[in-house]
Amino acid sequence: MVQASSVEVRNVDKFYGPFQALKNVSLSIPAGKVTCLIGPSGSGKSTLLRCMNFLEEYDRGEIRIDGKLIGYDAPGRKMSARNLRQMRRSIGMVFQQFNLWPHMTAQENVAEGLVRVRGMSKPEAMARAATELGKVGLADKLGNYPSRLSGGQQQRVAIARAVAMEPKLMLFDEPTSALDPELVGEVLNVMKALAAAGMTMVVVTHEMGFAAHVADQVAFLEKGELVAVDSPAGIFHAPKDERIWNFLRTYNERNSF
Repeated sequence: MVQASSVEVRNVDKFYGPFQALKNVSLSIPAGKVTCLIGPSGSGKSTLLRCMNFLEEYDRGEIRIDGKLIGYDAPGRKMSARNLRQMRRSIGMVFQQFNLWPHMTAQENVAEGLVRVRGMSKPEAMARAATELGKVGLADKLGNYPSRLSGGQQQRVAIARAVAMEPKLMLFDEPTSALDPELVGEVLNVMKALAAAGMTMVVVTHEMGFAAHVADQVAFLEKGELVAVDSPAGIFHAPKDERIWNFLRTYNERNSF
């Protein structure tokens, strides 16, 4: 069982100039559970996710990880870059794009952060990288450069790189959206294994099947508002808000889950 963090989002607002991207959002994310953020494009899902590790600065409210405010030492007073880096060490993030170093092998991509951030020796980091790549089914691809890997394999390297840092919280920003449909399943299977191991995961996704079958709770956002937080069954089979019905109806016209 991995160590896992809890997250508390309280009354968070986020503005881009006059545009309000998040509107008084409050959300509790229990330790060791999977929370999926769903909703139409432009609803604020990725913005909320990025606020959780302060890649986006929220303007009002607070976000606490294991009770500690992230991004600020006190409301309105930003924490030092050093303290922010320290907090981010326990947060892993996987993006839509894989962001691998093209001049490094899969093993070197995973090992690099262990050397630079964790201070491991190169041999120790390479050994850890090999172990983590084995866990995501890439033990035979250690020496491959990203250009010799499929999109699904590259995303699995990106997940292994994040997990190797031993985070207590994993944030996924539409990790399968850049993949061809036939490659989506291999990435989702890795994420399912992380969930089964007890990792706290927050996932922005358009994969409704994953949300329905893996999430412990699903949060639906629209136009920057948190419309509902419920069990997958509550969201997908008995939603209480017409906006959720409309979203699912539109989704089901194009897909099935």
